[in-house]
Amino acid sequence: MSSWLVTGGAGYIGAHIVKALRDQNEPVVVLDDLSTGEASRVGDAPLVVGSLSDGDLVRRTLAEHEVRGIVHIAAKKQVGESVQRPLYYYRENVANLITLLEAAVDCGVEGFVFSSSSSTYGMPDVDRVTEDVPGIPLSPYGETKVVGEWLARAVGAATGMRAISLRYFNVAGAAAPELGDPGVFNLIPLAFAALTAGKPPQVFGADYPTPDGTCIRDYVHVADVADAHAAALRHLSAGGAGGVYNIGRGEGSSVLEVLEMVASVTGIDIEPIVVERRPGDPARIVASADRIRNELGWTARYDLRDMVTSAWEAWPHRRD
Repeated sequence: MSSWLVTGGAGYIGAHIVKALRDQNEPVVVLDDLSTGEASRVGDAPLVVGSLSDGDLVRRTLAEHEVRGIVHIAAKKQVGESVQRPLYYYRENVANLITLLEAAVDCGVEGFVFSSSSSTYGMPDVDRVTEDVPGIPLSPYGETKVVGEWLARAVGAATGMRAISLRYFNVAGAAAPELGDPGVFNLIPLAFAALTAGKPPQVFGADYPTPDGTCIRDYVHVADVADAHAAALRHLSAGGAGGVYNIGRGEGSSVLEVLEMVASVTGIDIEPIVVERRPGDPARIVASADRIRNELGWTARYDLRDMVTSAWEAWPHRRD
């Protein structure tokens, strides 16, 4: 029986995609180097441990599991680290993608879903960002996602492999406690880490041109992100064309609004402190999710309280 390969399927977002596909009885195989993922997250899905840089391993995996389509999640994704280590990010996110696509073409893979990012847009001066807004990424990480979209599209045009790129906005929450975000890099886990240590959460700048002076972002539940991948795979399996789609709710929440929700959910109310802005943070970036709703039939189901509540239930250092 043919199957779908999920690269990076043992990581935070990847494991949710594996769960969503398994819940729909789709055969799945995972390829992950476990540098940040955990083998326990993939459940009973077959797990191949190794690097995408190993072209022979990738080809064997595609052939042995009769892979007809790939969901490519595996990547390095820390913006600040990408500024400090651009060559590392281009090697991991672009060179490894080339190896994967070469193997995919050789093995006759028909569909390809690429994990992209709202970081491709940079700082667009629009109320809601459509997929047609020109992208000017502000970091090597964002650049690698732009290049990844180009590669997937170009290979599709040359070979007939249909490719969809999904641009995530700010992913949060957990579909189950064991699938929570293990990293402390994004606003909600950073706030949890501070509050459970008895410290005030930090706000990076409160003088932006927004209603409360703090940055506004579009937060989307990781379970919704996983469902968007399932919708993309259904579209490709039915012979649908490739394309680029935003994954967001089309609603913005400011940093202070998120921290208020965190205090409400956790019951830990410590006044945040304002520190200096971080370089390159746009004041506002909110998705237009019209295209994916109209073409793939996907709409986000969960709101900010759902995200914070599920993330808190999965937080390993939660106060009793």
